[in-house]
Amino acid sequence: MKRRNFLQHAASSLILPVLIDGFGAKAFARPSSYIQSLINLAAASDRVLVIIQLQGGNDGLNMVIPLDQMSVYTSPGFRGNIAIPEAKALKLKNFAGTGLHPSMTGMQQLFNDNKLSIIQGVSYPTPNFSHFRASDIWMTAVDSSQTSTSGWAGRYLDKQYPGFPTSYPTATMPDPPAIQIGYVTATTLLGPSDSMAIVLQDPDTFARLVGDKPNDPTTDVKGYAGQQVEYIRQQQASSVSYAGQIKTAAGKGQNIATYPANNALAAQLKIIARLISGGMKTKVYYVTLGGFDNHAAQVVSTDTTTGTHANLLKTLSDAILAFQTDLGQLKVDDRVIGMTFSEFGRRAISNSSYGTDHGTSAPMFVFGNGVKTPMVGKNPNLSDLDNSNLKMQTDFRQVYAAILTDWFGTDASTETAALFKDFQVAPVFRQTVTGTEPIFADARLYPNPASSEAILEASGLAQGITSIQVADMQGRFMSIDTSRPSATSIRFNVNNLPTGDYILRVETGQGLLAKRMLVAR
Repeated sequence: MKRRNFLQHAASSLILPVLIDGFGAKAFARPSSYIQSLINLAAASDRVLVIIQLQGGNDGLNMVIPLDQMSVYTSPGFRGNIAIPEAKALKLKNFAGTGLHPSMTGMQQLFNDNKLSIIQGVSYPTPNFSHFRASDIWMTAVDSSQTSTSGWAGRYLDKQYPGFPTSYPTATMPDPPAIQIGYVTATTLLGPSDSMAIVLQDPDTFARLVGDKPNDPTTDVKGYAGQQVEYIRQQQASSVSYAGQIKTAAGKGQNIATYPANNALAAQLKIIARLISGGMKTKVYYVTLGGFDNHAAQVVSTDTTTGTHANLLKTLSDAILAFQTDLGQLKVDDRVIGMTFSEFGRRAISNSSYGTDHGTSAPMFVFGNGVKTPMVGKNPNLSDLDNSNLKMQTDFRQVYAAILTDWFGTDASTETAALFKDFQVAPVFRQTVTGTEPIFADARLYPNPASSEAILEASGLAQGITSIQVADMQGRFMSIDTSRPSATSIRFNVNNLPTGDYILRVETGQGLLAKRMLVAR
């Protein structure tokens, strides 16, 4: 029996520390902006991802409504019995042809405030319609013809910290990098040999369950059984250490915003905001909202804007708005982005039971201050279906690639190892480049943290470099050796820099680029 399987049967959860990029590239129009960038970058901390699973297969076509195709959408042979009336759909700024379900006022506000990106038509080639298999594909990031026993986020964490769990927690990384609010570890967070997540119902319950102080009993059991007992003993001791850290962070943290009552998702996100504000260094949080498998009675026949699906979307929207508001009031909102996913969408054409059956592509949401493109892709073409299904526009792994590459700042080899392939990055955190937009939207710095050298890549560097500077957080410029591996890259030798945070400043003929770099050994 594999250790992970044995551990799951023993109801024990593991984690893996990770250190990743804290702040992305930004172009500045004037040298004076560099001073402000030092202030902004000094305040920036390591980034956080919150994953929200919509369990059951969410109906994306009633969530994000193609207002430009209402004659087809509302027709009796299409969705006439469950369609949302055009007059009731929520309008989106600068996107007159697209609306949101009327219960999603919170998400409408975030979109109009440039804090929500809608990725249209997300799926994968040869999609599967089984809940279990489709969920497994999304969580493991494999092709539909392949399988894996590890998850995409778990592989990423394992790549960053090989040798887990022997040496963790440590003084430099005392907190769990992955926390799941719930009861069973999601496959997303499984590494090649172990789960990478602490699973807890809430911080206080978890601390009461395992205690705050390590318990280190010995065992005289020999052989295979003794090895497994010793393994559990080791991990229980590790879990106790993390319970203390979680409880401490929960005690230091707070919630300022008001969360909706009787909202299970909001209660989970409230815990996460509290832990982040309490100083947790955790990188990935995972929560679940179930109930989306609506084959019948998805809507109330007398008012299609109400019903089971409407209630679920309101729960989702209200919870995310409260969470984002809380992060803003706690002044940690620049650190955090969230994403939603469901194992599949629903058929474009409704059934006679006022519901929808298992389908293929559907929208994903990515929310937070870090998003740059409000709409990735376009409304699905309702007149061009594939066996009553909406056609794919974006592979879900392109969104994962954007999170790994543009949010967490990982290099291409790590992204490929986490996703098994090198996927084109969905432009969630990138703006479409025009003559008036920054030329450094694709800038990447890796490895970050750096120990001996770091490489800065950006297509705009090929325009010609006039100066390269490195400054510490007090604004003092440091002496450093650099080289040019290619026209679009700069190599920085950081061997002589003390550990700490620095700002890389590169001036070209078309603008300035500033990037935060952490030196750690």
